[in-house]
Amino acid sequence: MADVKQSQKTPRSTKVGRVVSAAMDKSIVVAVDRLVRHPLYKKTIRRTSKFMAHDEKNECQAGDKVKIEVCRPLSRRKRWMLIEVLEKAKG
Repeated sequence: MADVKQSQKTPRSTKVGRVVSAAMDKSIVVAVDRLVRHPLYKKTIRRTSKFMAHDEKNECQAGDKVKIEVCRPLSRRKRWMLIEVLEKAKG
């Protein structure tokens, strides 16, 4: 309980989504879809959440599929960081 080794820390939360905006400098907006069941009608519904993420190298463009990871607050709305680009946008 006293000392937590580096290997025993819980892994940081990651999400996979599509870049919807890359117009800012070193910042992107990532839309993450999730499926939830309606409590009454039991139909599966797609819900979308948007996260601002830090893109240090400005390597993303709109339409890219990316993986983001939670990090310390970088600005008022940025709490995520780009980990890798999984798939580049066509075109």
